[in-house]
Amino acid sequence: MLKVVNEFDELVKKHKVLKEVEIIVPNVEKRERIDKFLVNQIENASRSKIEKLIESGLVLVNGRTVKPSHKIAPGERIIVKIPKEPRPELLPEPIPLEIVYEDEYLLVVNKPAGMVTHPGHGNYTGTLVNALLYHCSSLSRVNVSGGEVRPGIVHRLDKDTSGLLVVAKDDETHRQLARQFFHKIVEREYWAIVWGHFNSNRGVIEAEVGRSRSDRTKFAVVRGGKPAVTEYEVIEKFGFLSLVKLRLKTGRTHQIRVHLAHIGHPVFGDPTYGGRRIAWGGIDRKKKLFVDELLKIMQRQALHAKTLGFIHPAKNEFMRFDSDLPEDMKKVLEILETQAKL
Repeated sequence: MLKVVNEFDELVKKHKVLKEVEIIVPNVEKRERIDKFLVNQIENASRSKIEKLIESGLVLVNGRTVKPSHKIAPGERIIVKIPKEPRPELLPEPIPLEIVYEDEYLLVVNKPAGMVTHPGHGNYTGTLVNALLYHCSSLSRVNVSGGEVRPGIVHRLDKDTSGLLVVAKDDETHRQLARQFFHKIVEREYWAIVWGHFNSNRGVIEAEVGRSRSDRTKFAVVRGGKPAVTEYEVIEKFGFLSLVKLRLKTGRTHQIRVHLAHIGHPVFGDPTYGGRRIAWGGIDRKKKLFVDELLKIMQRQALHAKTLGFIHPAKNEFMRFDSDLPEDMKKVLEILETQAKL
């Protein structure tokens, strides 16, 4: 028998709730079980975790609790309340860092692909924060967004995106850098290898970005999302790929990857947004084998935060830093350039 809402609220009081997720079921051809549906809608969710949430009364459908076997229907309003799990203590770890610049106020690091910026679900060790805690005697402890404190972290890069990050050593430096990001004063230039050729060598992608309505573990261009603007410029064209540089005018999660996929030019190698399947017509079997060889080298999205510029909070001077492309991107470009000469 279904329970009424006030019984649900009593259950919630027993939990420390981390967040509440609201999902409106889209038009679906097949009415699948709610536990199976929610696995693709909740980040870092497993079938067993979803079942526990449902059985604990932390999932509501149109204001009432349901069983895991409930078949979803278009237009249903699902509320999922996710209890906060205790997080392990942040510990310093002797992880090597490529430090581009450092003074008493901040440092600029070149993050390698594969390193998570800050601890989170499933990644509580081996992160940039763990490495910074070992390297620095002090880091900022503020979080201007009102969430969990992430020592020193003013902005972030995706795990498999390499490149430059600025880190604050004290709270005032953090606040001033965060203001620059908010007011879009910071210069950020990325280089990427992407599928296909652009109609114009320069352009602007302006499209709202938000959680995907079909898969909430991903982001997408969606109506009602957050405004997002990405400028691009083609550096070089190859047979079926292009090297482009991109400037962020906003800083949405996965913005570059989502925007490029939206206009039909996914980042080469990107497993989440279509970059590991052939996204350019007219490729024969021989070229497909060539693509497969390149993808063996490029095990992640070919995206690198190459240039970072900001006003130093204490010195009041504009500082710009540049970094070399990582070895995997260099190798792919060398092969493409050699192939172009044949």
